[in-house]
Amino acid sequence: MTSGKHGETPEPFPLPTEASVLKAAAGWAHCVSVTEMGEVYTWGWKECIPSEKIVRDLVAGGIFQTDSTDQVSGKAQGSNLIGGPVSHVDNKKAGEEIGKRRKIAPAKQELDSSTPGDELFTVSACLVNMGPGVRISTVAAGGRHTLALSDMGQVWGWGYGGEGQLGLGTRVKMVATPHVIPCIEQSALGKGSMSSSTQVSKVPGSYVKGIACGGRHSAVITDAGALLTFGWGLYGQCGQGTNNDQLRPTCVSSLSGKQVEKVAAGLWHTICITVEGHVYAFGGNQFGQLGTGAEQAETLPRLLDAPSLESKHAKIVSCGARHSTILTEDGKLFSWGWNKYGQLGLGDSADRNIPSLVSIDGSLPTNVACGWWHTLLLAERPL
Repeated sequence: MTSGKHGETPEPFPLPTEASVLKAAAGWAHCVSVTEMGEVYTWGWKECIPSEKIVRDLVAGGIFQTDSTDQVSGKAQGSNLIGGPVSHVDNKKAGEEIGKRRKIAPAKQELDSSTPGDELFTVSACLVNMGPGVRISTVAAGGRHTLALSDMGQVWGWGYGGEGQLGLGTRVKMVATPHVIPCIEQSALGKGSMSSSTQVSKVPGSYVKGIACGGRHSAVITDAGALLTFGWGLYGQCGQGTNNDQLRPTCVSSLSGKQVEKVAAGLWHTICITVEGHVYAFGGNQFGQLGTGAEQAETLPRLLDAPSLESKHAKIVSCGARHSTILTEDGKLFSWGWNKYGQLGLGDSADRNIPSLVSIDGSLPTNVACGWWHTLLLAERPL
């Protein structure tokens, strides 16, 4: 909507280019697209739009702190996507989790119910300056950060990085211009005494072939099928066996020996698919979004072995804020997790903690995409 207002019917969104759009992604309050020329356009919440002027305006307006690092660990305090600590109530009957508003963003409501003021939005698409010779092939949008993958297999990032979701090794609050995120060149540094030599493990692969953004964490896949995660780790959504934030792209070592083909990230969880079509899940599980049959968080990837997935080969995965979906090779759609608004497509509003088959009569599903609270399905009608 060029007006910046809510709309109830689809309408064209003009870009300042004649080039066709090949890929697009939507975050919590911003959108990003890629044209056939490899150019990136983005619009929405100004904090997510690369621009030095916008950053200066936001700082002058007191929207966020001007210090470049965040000394508060996501492990000690939860965070919502607005940027503030969150007090989570793990009881669905009590309602939604309660979000405390950060002092640096007064008058902002908790993520699930807020609409940032119009003065914080840009309603026209802005061209992102990626530098000469850089062609982007796909993009991913998170809560307040964006990843872009070039045709050379390099990952670029910008936006909010307070939990390490930009993979730059620091808790930088705002990256105003696109920066290359080191993924293949180095992995996590081994911890040890100052006198011991620093160990640097080689990341399997030569380039990155897939990217995903969660609420405050990120994931990338190399051409060798290695999965790397970084960012907020409070619920184990980085799959490293801990609840620590990951400030740099770090291999999910428990998946070594397996080739990851696809990955998707939600608000607090991550789902990936291997080349064999097996599904692994990790992170927050308050609403059954991991599909494990329980509501216990998983800090390491867990294979989904539900009877409904037996002999099924998953090929496409998508995550909403608190729900998940997969599409199998034989055209079956499965969904699970939070279902307050019927986003699972199962005909009711009851949550599910195991993958449940969605009935699609008379059509063959070909793709699926989850929004925060809804799901879209692309299907073909057989001749």
